[in-house]
Amino acid sequence: MNFVVAFVFLYLTTLAPCHVRSQQRHLIKMTLVRNARATNALCLDGSLPAYHLDRGFGDGKDNWLLQFEGGGWCNDLKSCLERAKTRRGSTSYMSKFEDFNGILSNSATLNPGFYNWNRVKLRYCDGASFTGDAVFTDKNTTLYFKGQKIWDAIIRDLLPQGLGKAQKALLSGCSAGGLATFHHCDDFAKYLPTNATVKCLSDAGFFLDERDISLNYTFRLFFKNVVQLQGAEQNQNKNCTMALKSPELCFFPQYALSYISTPYFILNSAYDVFQFHNILVPPSADLRGYWNRCKLNPAACTPDQINTLQGFRLDMLAALKPFNTNSRTGGMFINSCFAHCQSELQETWFAADSPRINKKTIAEAVGDWYFSRNTSKEIDCAYPCDSTCHNLIP
Repeated sequence: MNFVVAFVFLYLTTLAPCHVRSQQRHLIKMTLVRNARATNALCLDGSLPAYHLDRGFGDGKDNWLLQFEGGGWCNDLKSCLERAKTRRGSTSYMSKFEDFNGILSNSATLNPGFYNWNRVKLRYCDGASFTGDAVFTDKNTTLYFKGQKIWDAIIRDLLPQGLGKAQKALLSGCSAGGLATFHHCDDFAKYLPTNATVKCLSDAGFFLDERDISLNYTFRLFFKNVVQLQGAEQNQNKNCTMALKSPELCFFPQYALSYISTPYFILNSAYDVFQFHNILVPPSADLRGYWNRCKLNPAACTPDQINTLQGFRLDMLAALKPFNTNSRTGGMFINSCFAHCQSELQETWFAADSPRINKKTIAEAVGDWYFSRNTSKEIDCAYPCDSTCHNLIP
């Protein structure tokens, strides 16, 4: 009996805590950029910008991964005023600790490629994917559209902390943060040593310039308003804006991508839930709610609705074709899941049942590309063929 008790005690005090620790949250404290006020690099409400830094270790101590936070956009004064009173427009309302999972995890078993790098989460508080540079002021309020300045201030805060001597670096982001990587990728590379390996990754940031089901370019108008309100055009790629009759189109990745010279990886679902709900079938194009059931459950879609979704997938692949064909340094993972942002969630980034294409997880595909182990351009078959999906329908 004493032996059994001793064995159980040994198990509970050794093996059990190891299991518990593996499930514990890895919380990283917020750092405010104290000198940001000197350059007017402020959130919408005038609060200081911030990031969360988890230090690298071992042979990863000189490598850096920066992850842009996502969270939509504001395209008019009303929506920006509302946003300024939330965590999307002010660090005053943000959580002071962030849980680092997926691509930000510090576990070798959960994030084999980047676990021991310096990992940084850049908090999002400007509403224009870190690209704006303007100020709105009236007698009642001031709104700071200073995303570009915030980006510069955070980078300059990190450079003396070791980023300036990085040997390897990856700029990534999810959703609106994924869009930000398209607009800051080459600029990021310019900050770092010329002999550093610098690459960029967009997760769920390849927002398509596409007609909605009523044949209107609803999202094109939305992005145009974002760019004009926040003064973002001046910070777009100049070669792109000079090449297009409507320069604000360069806010869309499909037009900006060909002007990016830094190696790039595009992670996206061909049936991205956000794009399905806001670009293809925005509320303004479905006033009677004909698509409501389909939006909640793909299995409830009619054959005509499935055909429309398949058309959206084909349009996304067509927009990606020049990159897929011509880029020798690029990578892709375009799966057929109803998802949005797959790098920050452990279950979709790297786990036993993670989504796969050709038996390869997202983490493995990104690792093969970043470390030049193998060609990594994976395109999934059309819905509903992929049984590995984690469909994140809200």
